Amino acid sequence: MPNIKSAAKRVLVSKEENARNRIAKSVLKTNVKKFEAAVAEGNREAAESAYKVAVKSFDKAAVKGTIHKNNAANKKSGMSAKLNAMAD
Repeated sequence: MPNIKSAAKRVLVSKEENARNRIAKSVLKTNVKKFEAAVAEGNREAAESAYKVAVKSFDKAAVKGTIHKNNAANKKSGMSAKLNAMAD
C-alpha cells in the first residue's frame, strides 16, 4: 500500500483507467469478430456495415490512447483488404 497521498491517488486512477481500457478493447474485439464472421459467411452487406462500426471503434480507441494509432491503422488496413477481396 502506498504511503504517499499522490501515490495512493495514482493507484485509484490507474484502476479506473485500466477498467475503461479493458471495456474499450472488449468492444473492439467484439466488433472485429462480427466483421470476421460476416466475411466468413460471404455476406457483403453485413461485412460492410460491420466494417464501418469496427473502423469507428478503432478510431475512438486510438484517439483515447487505448491502442496506438499505428496499430489502429494497421488493423483497419487489414480489414479493408479483406473487404476488397470479397468483391472478387
